[in-house]
Amino acid sequence: MKKSSIIIIISFVLTGLVYGQQKIKYGSNNGKYLSIFNTKIYYEEYGKGIPLILLEGGMGSIEDFSLCIPALSKKFRVIAPDMPGQGRSQLADSMSYQLLADYISKLIDLLKLDSAYVIGWSDGGNTALILANKRPDKIKKVLVSGANYTLSGIPSMLNDTTDFRKMINSPDFEEIDKEELDKYRSLYPGRNWKKFFIDINVMWSKKIYFPATVLESIEIPVMVVLGDRDIVTLEHGIEMHNLIKGSQFCVLPNTSHRVFHERPALISEIAIDFFKN
Repeated sequence: MKKSSIIIIISFVLTGLVYGQQKIKYGSNNGKYLSIFNTKIYYEEYGKGIPLILLEGGMGSIEDFSLCIPALSKKFRVIAPDMPGQGRSQLADSMSYQLLADYISKLIDLLKLDSAYVIGWSDGGNTALILANKRPDKIKKVLVSGANYTLSGIPSMLNDTTDFRKMINSPDFEEIDKEELDKYRSLYPGRNWKKFFIDINVMWSKKIYFPATVLESIEIPVMVVLGDRDIVTLEHGIEMHNLIKGSQFCVLPNTSHRVFHERPALISEIAIDFFKN
């Protein structure tokens, strides 16, 4: 995600969303905590059936999928965790996509899941691809949207010269959108938001998030999804599709990076068909 859009990102992920007449209110489903690597990780569950793990985007929360959970939970046991430092989860000591994958891998073991499907969006998509390589013993299929394994996949980030440390530590930063920052901090009081913002920007700034061999070694079915106006280039999506043996590639028309917000019914239908076939 573009680093200069931090406040905008926070604004849309913390806003309540409605799916038809049914509203999924974040934190309303008797969510629980797991201790993973001495970090409190919050998660919620919806529905019954084969487990489907939803991995949110950077700066996001379970609400990233609030428009899709009603449809998906009719077919699967939806498990939606908040990533470390996001939503209602505790901040981790550091951040990398490999570490995030380790957290979800441990969550799978702690919940004693025999098998699971995974949907990952943006940062969650990058994490899901590492999991597809790491845990074929448990994960049977993965759908990712807006994923990129190198910084070059998002030209807007590659060409961004913003000094994010200076920006975050600026006295004016908190005043830009104080109300939304207060909401973020209220979800887990005492969390060091400046450390999280810096840690995630450091993760985003790396030129290679994980090597191409991770994609080449994936043996389970994968679908790579992009919006036709995604911040991730179609060329990068096709490159990942070609690296993952037997993968499927799907482009959604008139859609930006925010696939699960803009096309919830369509992406839910695509995901259900992919996992059920």
